[in-house]
Amino acid sequence: MQHDQPRTITPDALPDVITLYLKAHRTHDTATAVTAFTGDATVIDDGNTYEGTPAIERWLGRSATEFTYTTHLTGAQQTDTTDYIATHHLEGNFPGGTIDLNYRFTLRDDLIERLVIEP
Repeated sequence: MQHDQPRTITPDALPDVITLYLKAHRTHDTATAVTAFTGDATVIDDGNTYEGTPAIERWLGRSATEFTYTTHLTGAQQTDTTDYIATHHLEGNFPGGTIDLNYRFTLRDDLIERLVIEP
């Protein structure tokens, strides 16, 4: 498999831990969402970096209450054996009102080691 060119996969082909995280995040289930990450995981969202489970848990809690929005998984890609991209379309009361975001996951030991959320 090529390591630099993502290939399209069906959303149901995403690893279980990514599906678990996305479902928990969508339903604002912070307690479940945080279990998808390694203890030393890193999340980068909106220009901010969150390192470690406590920081990620605070980020999840804040992002669940800051804005009201709907999210729809519109696509999925796999870059290599540990890297996946889940593309979401969001609509809500945040600045701009609508955006497509790529959730770039890196896995380690069947958990999320790194998540970068960007347009």
